[in-house]
Amino acid sequence: MDIYLTEPVGPFHVAAGSAFNTFTTKKSIDPLPVPVIPAGKLRQGSKIHLRAQGEFTDTATVNLTMGFWFGTRALAITGDIALSSVISLASSAVAWPWWMEWDGICTQVGVTGTLLGQGQLQLGTALTTFGAEVPVPITAALRSVAGFDSTIERAVGVSATWGTSAAGNSITVNSMRCLIFN
Repeated sequence: MDIYLTEPVGPFHVAAGSAFNTFTTKKSIDPLPVPVIPAGKLRQGSKIHLRAQGEFTDTATVNLTMGFWFGTRALAITGDIALSSVISLASSAVAWPWWMEWDGICTQVGVTGTLLGQGQLQLGTALTTFGAEVPVPITAALRSVAGFDSTIERAVGVSATWGTSAAGNSITVNSMRCLIFN
């Protein structure tokens, strides 16, 4: 007899993450520690839910790309679960909110594991309003994530890439969660 459960994936962070700025290559912006899916935890048909929220500040019109990544506990990003398009932000954002989520299914396990899913990103256009939803990932082809090795532990987290490096361009993840539905 199978038992079906929803399991939060730890370890769990207990505070908001740091504010990250002055970078223009994709990086993990997570509060620590990041969730780690244990080796062998996923089975074919396992559902995964990722959700994160935080805030951003920018000092000039700048581009931002966000997404969910997988990799190692050491925050080495080895693949993307989902990426947004490059988003052009308005100037003078100060602590405006954002949230992003992704739902997927494990369609294949093993060294050549595959995830299939999609989600959305919403960025604030002020402290109290959100702009239009942005799909993540940005194409139908990118909804399939090949190379998700489920035989080893896999950290998951939030990534960002600023288009311009500036001390005033800052992004923070206040909360990140990963749930597995088996």
